[in-house]
Amino acid sequence: MLKNIIAAILLIVSVTLHFKHAWETAHYQTNPASLRMMADLGIVQELIPFLVGIAITIGVLLLIPNTFFLGNMLNAVTIVVIIGFSLRAGNYRMALIEIPFLAMPLIMIWLKYPFKKN
Repeated sequence: MLKNIIAAILLIVSVTLHFKHAWETAHYQTNPASLRMMADLGIVQELIPFLVGIAITIGVLLLIPNTFFLGNMLNAVTIVVIIGFSLRAGNYRMALIEIPFLAMPLIMIWLKYPFKKN
């Protein structure tokens, strides 16, 4: 029971973060912090729609029981890519900040989908 509660909380947080990041990425021009971060990481403007699509796709995949694992794997891969961009740019602080977010999809895989009927 506690395992399902923790898994549900992590799922809600993860899905919320993905939709929030998709919205902020789509509207990066009005957010100077996002604009500066993307420029620091070397992310070109042509890549923005792709990043928005990936974030929305991961958020949706996490909600569906049959695609929960795939969504978490894509989530982990995108976080590793962000860590790689951060290290390449010399932003070690951002790379370290992303480590707990890398642990979240891996923990979610271990806990399994919380709302699946047995």
